[in-house]
Amino acid sequence: MALFEIVREVRLPPDEAWRRLTDWEQHGQHVPLTRIIRTDDGFIARTGVWRFTFDDRMEIVAWQEPSFCRLEKRGRVVTGWAEVRVDALPAGSRVTWREDLHVRGVPRILDGLTRAVSERMFSRVVDRLLA
Repeated sequence: MALFEIVREVRLPPDEAWRRLTDWEQHGQHVPLTRIIRTDDGFIARTGVWRFTFDDRMEIVAWQEPSFCRLEKRGRVVTGWAEVRVDALPAGSRVTWREDLHVRGVPRILDGLTRAVSERMFSRVVDRLLA
């Protein structure tokens, strides 16, 4: 698995940081070739072009608004979990995004590369959502 953590301190109040981070459809605006589809228990991130797509199904398994959320990745291609935490600071919020993922078919020896690419991509998403 490729475990990584992104931490940001922002001037947004906790409820606004939470709202932005859990507006799942907006995530699709910042991940190339991806759109978000809501489901009863979470959402699907559909990535690809034309017939070359895959679904990254995510189930929300813990929801403690406005401070903590845990997603379980249950897709055929991407598995693992993600956690979003928002903590109040005197002048805003501390946001922590932790994720552990694996891409099926990618050998474990390449977990370092998977981690580096994923951390870079999710850092960009978090930064844009909180901007």
